[in-house]
Amino acid sequence: MQQEKILKLPSQIESVEKAAQEAESFARTAGFADDVIFAVDMAVRESVANAVKHGNKLDETKNVEITFRNVGAGFEIDIRDFGAGFAVEEIPDPTNPENLLKASGRGILFMRSFMDEVEWTNHADGGTIVKMLKKR
Repeated sequence: MQQEKILKLPSQIESVEKAAQEAESFARTAGFADDVIFAVDMAVRESVANAVKHGNKLDETKNVEITFRNVGAGFEIDIRDFGAGFAVEEIPDPTNPENLLKASGRGILFMRSFMDEVEWTNHADGGTIVKMLKKR
C-alpha cells in the first residue's frame, strides 16, 4: 500500500485536473471509500486552483507541490505554492451578508466543508502551504 506520493505540477489550469486524477488514484490504491475520494477530489481541485491562480499567479516557472499521505488518521494532503503568501484570516467571510455577492473567499469555505482539518501556513522560503486531512 502506497504511503506517500509527491507531485510537482506547473502553474497551469490543466494541473488542477491532473492533481485531482492523481489524488483519486492514490486514494483508491490506499483503500479509501468513495465518500472520502469525493471530498478529497473537491478540496484538491479548489486548493490547486488557488495555488495556480492566486499563489503563483499563473507563472509557469513556478510549480505547485502536492504531497498525498496515507496516515493512521486518514488521507493527508499538503499543497504548496511559491507566491507571496497570505493570511487566511484576512479573506472576507463569504457567508457574511455584506460579502454574499463577492467572488472571493468561497474556496476556503469549500475546502473546510469537505475536509475534516484545513490549515494554512506561510513557508519560510516563500509561498503558502495548505494542509488538509480527511479522516477515515
